[in-house]
Amino acid sequence: MTLSRSSPSRGPNSPDVTGFYDDDTGSIQYLVSDPDTRKAALIDIVLTFDPQSASTDTESAAAIVAFAEHEGLDIEWILDTHPHADHLMASSFLKDRLNKPNAIGAKVKDIAELWRGYYNMPDAFDPEHDFDHLFEDGDSFTIGKLPVKVMLSPGHTLGSITYIVGDDAAFVHDTFMQPDAGTSRADFPGGTAEDLYNSLQDILALPDETRLFIGHDYGTEYRETPVWESTVAEQRRHNIHIGGGTSKSDYVQLREERDKTLSLPDRMLHVLQMNLRAGQLPSTEGDGNRYLKIPMNRF
Repeated sequence: MTLSRSSPSRGPNSPDVTGFYDDDTGSIQYLVSDPDTRKAALIDIVLTFDPQSASTDTESAAAIVAFAEHEGLDIEWILDTHPHADHLMASSFLKDRLNKPNAIGAKVKDIAELWRGYYNMPDAFDPEHDFDHLFEDGDSFTIGKLPVKVMLSPGHTLGSITYIVGDDAAFVHDTFMQPDAGTSRADFPGGTAEDLYNSLQDILALPDETRLFIGHDYGTEYRETPVWESTVAEQRRHNIHIGGGTSKSDYVQLREERDKTLSLPDRMLHVLQMNLRAGQLPSTEGDGNRYLKIPMNRF
């Protein structure tokens, strides 16, 4: 984590947002807070994972907690938007460290069922045990006094959710990317380009000046510095995949052709086995070590 950037509150019912960039995965992690009460939530925090050595490190996640403490913020929630395929979730680590509830979308149960088959682990994964809250589409809660609405946003996965905080901030994970980069892939098990198009349209129906905070940025041919904030109006006008009123059929064709050229994330088969357990590592076996089970020739 070498880059962070803050987006201050715009007034009543508007959160402060700080994004932290994870160099290894291009992921953006968020600290969102209510300026009045100093209550806060963490969204999509990364636990460092090295796929070459299968080793983990909590230093980066702990640094974000330390930042929040330095700012005088009281973390109320540990939130994830979906079971990530490209980074290891820090949800379980943060829950144990902070003694605060963790949450994700309720359709993680369907994703878990899907991956039990891929891993041939019929008794694996119990999201209702490993997450304190499984949010349904339309659910609401608060961060301090700020209202938060949950919106189901499938496509990248079948159970991805968007958090709409206050009047002007939406955490849209792997749906949109920056306007000059387009949109996220939709070829993982359970995802579809058609579902993603519908989710993008739901997000574009939010007020024009809503700040959209995305899940990833990798730069472009013309832009090296990662950025992660845009507005609904900017995405509607300028997104290279869907801006200007791209039809569903044209978008689906573009997205599916693009996805055929993409390799799987190098962490995917490792981290999903843990992320479906809120980022918990496998249990220790008789020799004192932990082991992952990786499906061969399935993808």
